[in-house]
Parts: sequence; structure tokens; C-alpha cells
Amino acid sequence: MKRLWTCLLLWGLALGVAMAAEPYKNGVIRVGGDHDYPPYEFLNEDGEPDGYNVELTRAIAEVMGMQVDIRLGDWNRMRQALAEGELDVLQGMAFSSERADKYGFSPSHAIVYQSIFARKGDGEARELAGLRGKEVIVQRGGIMHDHLLHNDVGAKLVLVDTHAIGLRLLAAGKHDYALVANLPGLYLGRELELSNLVPVGQPFRPQRYGYAVAKGNEALLAGFSEGLAILKNTGRHQQIYDKWLGPLEQDGWPWKKIGLAAALVSAVLLVVLGGIVIWNRMLAREVARRSEELQLQHQQLIQADKMSSLGILVSGVAHEINNPSSLLLLNLPVLKDAFEDLEALLEAQYQQQGDFDLAGLPYSRMREELPAMLDDMQASVGRIRRIVDDLRDFARQGPAELTENVDLNALVATVIRLVDNTIRKSSQRLEVHCEPGLPHFRGNAQRIEQVLINLVVNACQALTSPEQGIFIRTGYRVPRNELYLEITDQGVGIASHDLSRLKDPFFTTKREQGGIGLGLSVSAGIVQEHGGRLEYESEPGRGTRATLTLPAIKGIPS
Repeated sequence: MKRLWTCLLLWGLALGVAMAAEPYKNGVIRVGGDHDYPPYEFLNEDGEPDGYNVELTRAIAEVMGMQVDIRLGDWNRMRQALAEGELDVLQGMAFSSERADKYGFSPSHAIVYQSIFARKGDGEARELAGLRGKEVIVQRGGIMHDHLLHNDVGAKLVLVDTHAIGLRLLAAGKHDYALVANLPGLYLGRELELSNLVPVGQPFRPQRYGYAVAKGNEALLAGFSEGLAILKNTGRHQQIYDKWLGPLEQDGWPWKKIGLAAALVSAVLLVVLGGIVIWNRMLAREVARRSEELQLQHQQLIQADKMSSLGILVSGVAHEINNPSSLLLLNLPVLKDAFEDLEALLEAQYQQQGDFDLAGLPYSRMREELPAMLDDMQASVGRIRRIVDDLRDFARQGPAELTENVDLNALVATVIRLVDNTIRKSSQRLEVHCEPGLPHFRGNAQRIEQVLINLVVNACQALTSPEQGIFIRTGYRVPRNELYLEITDQGVGIASHDLSRLKDPFFTTKREQGGIGLGLSVSAGIVQEHGGRLEYESEPGRGTRATLTLPAIKGIPS
């Protein structure tokens, strides 16, 4: 019974996705927008659609399996094209109760503020009442044009096709005010170097800004709404939003610079503290107490470095989860259509009447491809489970006892899965050779995994081009009864005078990229706890080789 309810729930979900997908599964969706409304949507220097709205639309099309044709032009003409059926959807329109009578709106993907812009020293109108009798520039067909037409404020309207034209007119001394969206106004003021313009008032409430379709086309709108929900849940919408709109919304104190200064001061204080610790250790009567303190600090540094590594892994895990989930979303509608029909009846109909369509495809093809789809789904779910389990195991806090029998080759496989996204962004060439049948070593798997992640991430950061490679190799040296792991990169290399300082706390050659110099220092301490060695060979311009050696367990093969 439990299995039956699970199947019914999955079929219901698939039916909802299928109904949303129906309007666009066989054709190209025509998406319209303003050609000069930065940073939301505009034509770039190559004449191609660009901006926040454009990137968001393409991301929704990717996760929903849509084909879209994005067309940008004069805004008033785009509205007419939607009304006349030349476009299917507008990717950015501010919501109002008057517009809701003609258009269907998706959940908002941004909030738009409208501002009164004026020349410096001339602006007194902070509210709509101050516009009475004034010449006010507004975009033809824009939300402010609609508002002023429905509400008589007594202003003389000067209609322009784009915000840029209106702001240039105002900056040139023509007319009194311009009513434009706040972010595009600030963006254009900066790009066009209109330094004599400032926003003097925001007389309107924040307005919801999202996708819009003509009334009666809500089924298509549902597809965009669902795609937007997927992007919000996976964090991709926030990444796109921060890329285009975040820099213009940041205001007030320069927190980033303050944080950097605080970090530098903290680093100096930590160095001073380290000097005091070293000096105190030289005093015989303080040896016992200082040893306990250093052990506690070492534990804290290990956890801090682990959390830093987790930050690097988050984007990779999100990316890996998104791809299998998208595959399931694309395949579930087809599976729902196929399972609604009984297999015996389908086969009988095929034998009696010949081939017929099932879920938009010939039945003769579907009966062969459906098992493959199920295999793909199962593989995707398995991949999600492995990635999430690996991340959970790495983040779990546990005891520091070195009592586990650990398989070095298994650790290498886990680390490669965790940092897969970082590797693929850094290099197109990864070669891994793990010698089979290696003996185990005794230690703590979590801690050695942390060392391997630090070494792999450092190798990725050393590369300057995706064509440069990373090479990982494991093996066993019989005479010394020790395991070894070599990680070689073809990156920038390390100067000879810096090689001896790599294990020093707070030493780093990547200070500008946010490095604090704890990763290799912590790694060296972990390896020393396990009775192993961590050695480096490097030449500037010729890459670096890091070699980890660990004592093997005698007489216990893997």
C-alpha cells in the first residue's frame, strides 16, 4: 500500500509538470523585452541580448527543457507585439492592478523602485504633488506612463522611447524631471557619465517585477513560474541576481573593505600570539600547560580549515545536484504518459493498428527507450546520494582517534567527487592512476581526506589555463612498507625560497585571493600525527609535485 501511494504521488507530480510543459514542448517560445533597460535587459556591444532578465530566462529554459527566442526592442512596441500575438511572453514587466486586467503575471523575480530624477541643485519634487505644472519625462508604455495616465497629477508628460534618451535630455538642461526606475537610472547615469543627475524622491511603493503573458495564456506562464521556483530553490536565481543587481544595491558602509582590514589586523594579532606561545614554550615550568593549549588551538584550526574547504565545495555540490534533478524533471512527464497506458493494451493496439504516438513519440520507439530512461533516472539518484553522503561525512565532527583501517584509494575517489566542480573549472585534463591492491594505513579517514582536499584545491588554484593538467597517483613502496600519494600540477610553480615556508602558519602566496595560510600548515600537522611525511618539489613556471607518504599496516592487504 505504501508503494502504491508513492507511485500515485509521483504520477501526480509528473502530471503537473507535463501540463505545464504542454504549451512549449513542440515549439520555440518568443520572449520579448526592452532593448535599453540595463541592467535588467539590453543589447550589448555585439548587438546580442544581455542582462539580468536575459540570463534568468535562459536558465529557466535550461531547467524546463524550453526553446526560447529572445527579442529585444522598443518597449512600447514589445507590448503591442504581445497583444497582437507576435510574442508569447515578456520577461520583465512591473505589476499593477490596472495591468492585471490585461496580463497574467508570474511570481516576481525582482523588486523595482521608481524614482524622481533631477539635476543637482534643481530638485525639489520628492512627492507626486511636486510634479504639478512641471515637464516630466517618462518612457512611452512604461509603468510610470500608465500610472500618470490613470492618475491626474497635473504634470506635462514628455514621452521618450528609452530611459537613456530621457536622462540625456534632463542632463542637457531640458525639462524639469524624469520618472525612471531607480536601478536603470543609476546604471545609465554611471555608464553615460551623467554626473549632474541625482534621484530626489521615491514616491511609489516597491513594485513586483516578473514575467507577463496575455490573459488566457496562463499555462505557458506556469512553466516559467515553475522554472523560476526551481532556480530559487537551488540558489541559482540568487547568483544571477547578485551578479547583475547586487553591485548597484550595495549602499552605506564599505563593509568589504572594513572586513579586509579587520582580517589583516586579526592576522597580525594571531602572528603576535603565535610568537608569545613559542616564547612561553621555552620556559620549562610552562611546558605542560602550553602543550594542552596548543593541542586545543590545533583542533580549532582543523575545524576552521574544514569549514573553509566546505565553502569551496558548496558551488560544486549545488551544480552536481542540479543536473540530475533537471534530468528527472525532463523524463518524468514522458514516464507519466507511458505508465498511464497498460502495457498489454498498448502492445495489442500496436499489433492490430500499427504504430501510434505515446507521449509524443512512436510507441515502437518508446517501448525500447523507456527502460533506458529508468536507468538514467536511477543513476542520477545514485549520483546525488553519493555526493550528499560524501559531503555529510566530510563535515561530520568526530573523535580524533587514529584507530581506523583506511583505504587510500577510496579516499582519493571520494575527494575527486567532492571537488569535481572545482577541478572541471580549473582544468580540462585530470589523470588518476591508483595502484590496485594497496594495503591500508591506520589513522583518521576524515583528517587525511581534509589533507587531500587541500592538496587538490591548491593544485587547481596553481593553474593558469584549462589546458594545464593535474595528475594523481598512488602506490606502495615495499622496502619501506609505506604508501604514497603524488599530486602533480602544471601550474605556476613555487619559488625555491618559498618552498621551505609552505608549512609555516599564516604563510601564503595567495593573500590577494583570500588565502590565510592555514591549509598546508594544518595538513602538515595532520600528516605528522599519522607518522607520515608531506614533501614538495617545484620550479617556477614548471608546476609543483606534492608527495604524501604514510606507514602501511603490515600483513593486512586491502
